[in-house]
Amino acid sequence: MGTRTRVRITVALTVFGLAATACTGGGSSAGGPTGPSGRGSSLPRNETLYTTGTQWGPPANYNPLRNWDHATGTKGLVYETLFHFDPDEGELKPWLAESGSWTDGRTYDVKLRPGITWADGKPLTAQDVAYSYGIGKIEASAFHSLWSWLSDAKAVDATTVRFTFKEARYQEWDYTLFGQPIVPEHIWKARTEEDILNGVNDKPVGTGAYKLRSKSQDRVVWERREDWWGTKTLGMTPAPRYIVDVSNPSNEVVIGQLGQGQLDLSNNFLPGASSLIKSKKVVSYYDEAPYMLSANTAWLVPNTTKKPMDDAAFRRALAASVDTGKIVKGVYGDLVKPASPTGLLPQWEQFDDKALIAEKGFRHDVAAARKELADAGYRDRNGDGLVENKDGSTLALKLAVPSGWTDWMEAAKVVAEGAKAAGIKVTTEFPDQNALNEQRGKGDFDLVVNNERQLSNTPWTYYEYMFQMPVQKQQNTVNFGRYENEEAWKLVQELGGVKTDDTAGMKSVISRIQDIQLTEMPIIPLWYNGLWSQSTTGTWKNWPSDAAGAPRSAPALWRNWLEMGGFETLTQLKPAK
Repeated sequence: MGTRTRVRITVALTVFGLAATACTGGGSSAGGPTGPSGRGSSLPRNETLYTTGTQWGPPANYNPLRNWDHATGTKGLVYETLFHFDPDEGELKPWLAESGSWTDGRTYDVKLRPGITWADGKPLTAQDVAYSYGIGKIEASAFHSLWSWLSDAKAVDATTVRFTFKEARYQEWDYTLFGQPIVPEHIWKARTEEDILNGVNDKPVGTGAYKLRSKSQDRVVWERREDWWGTKTLGMTPAPRYIVDVSNPSNEVVIGQLGQGQLDLSNNFLPGASSLIKSKKVVSYYDEAPYMLSANTAWLVPNTTKKPMDDAAFRRALAASVDTGKIVKGVYGDLVKPASPTGLLPQWEQFDDKALIAEKGFRHDVAAARKELADAGYRDRNGDGLVENKDGSTLALKLAVPSGWTDWMEAAKVVAEGAKAAGIKVTTEFPDQNALNEQRGKGDFDLVVNNERQLSNTPWTYYEYMFQMPVQKQQNTVNFGRYENEEAWKLVQELGGVKTDDTAGMKSVISRIQDIQLTEMPIIPLWYNGLWSQSTTGTWKNWPSDAAGAPRSAPALWRNWLEMGGFETLTQLKPAK
């Protein structure tokens, strides 16, 4: 295991070194001092931030309602939300909203900041906010479930929006306030429902600090709006005039581009990142392990509509077969930590029911996995060392992770090895990310690794991902395994209604949810994924870190992280020269 780690690091440093040699040896570099090749390379280097790690293929669309596949920055740089959330302080920060408050148990009023305009010069109004939330009434909308407890969103005057609720779900509502993008009614109201939900929207008009400058198969270029409202009202301006988000073909190429100073920020996992940080070739949030902030939990997601994944006993056996420790050390070199049996992020550790975990939690135990399979009726009938289904048919599963995600590809191989040791046949496949997203949404898979839900203001988001019902024909953001448990979903909804300062109340509901989770194992927590961030300092400095006086915001442009500190990071960067 240790040898394997060293090999991966050696490869990383070799790529870094070879790339630098190619650049300084007189050869034709990919982009020279101006940045990676492509249309963005003509931009002034000292005003441009080159980033990667958010797109692994051509940008699919610029529709902020398609939060699972729009070009990164569509929400956060162009379209904005009412609030931002500060994970470091654990509180909402007013953004488009000047304020927001519960006026009684079922009424929440939002007061918009005055003077905010869309990029086309039209004013942002309370009606725009009411319209944006009203889109959720469309049954196929990704946030349609909101309207099962929200009864009305109405503009009281030009800057006041009143939300009235059938049922107040305080934690869920806070999450919505910094997650739901606001779109201009005067443009969107003429569109069909299909176009609203699935249109490409390649001429986005938002209130945000950036506008779309250009796009191509391998990159999106955002250009700062010099008339952005926040410069005057918030007193902040993002430092880069241009942001070029490059789709990266592989981690090895990214390492080379960092070495040549062509990239300023990489938000993808890089093998050997710890050595790059130690040698000061790049900087990250921490100078030593774990180097990165924790961002989300990576799960193994079984498709529970297929046999044998519809059997809780099989899912528990599969969970016990996974050698997560091998993934943590062998694949990540201790850049990540193994997840707890519930998978709740370390920031939410107080909500883990320790006694329940001791009773029902799982750990890597091949013998236990084999016994669970045998007790449930899965036997090796043909003597090949692998079990068959209960009816004697062949049991063979495919585990899919995106091509080019080298850490996940290696982790998937470890999962397959562990399954084989327990007697379960699992093979790996690595399709294109967009193709896999399509298959995942339709439920056309056996097993996938997923980490869709990030750290947020509440564990409610974690359990909403796991248990949301009803399951739709197309699942875009949650419950890809299509697990259905009405009792669990009812408890998640109950958790959403607990007041955010009622910690004891939250623990009580979460304990009951975890009882179902650990018994049914609808998804299998694997490890805590890092908020991957490797930056160079040749063009931009003052990156977030734990050093005294440094910014504490999130050093990431990932989807949804722009509202959790990623945008603020852009405003705190300083030119290196």
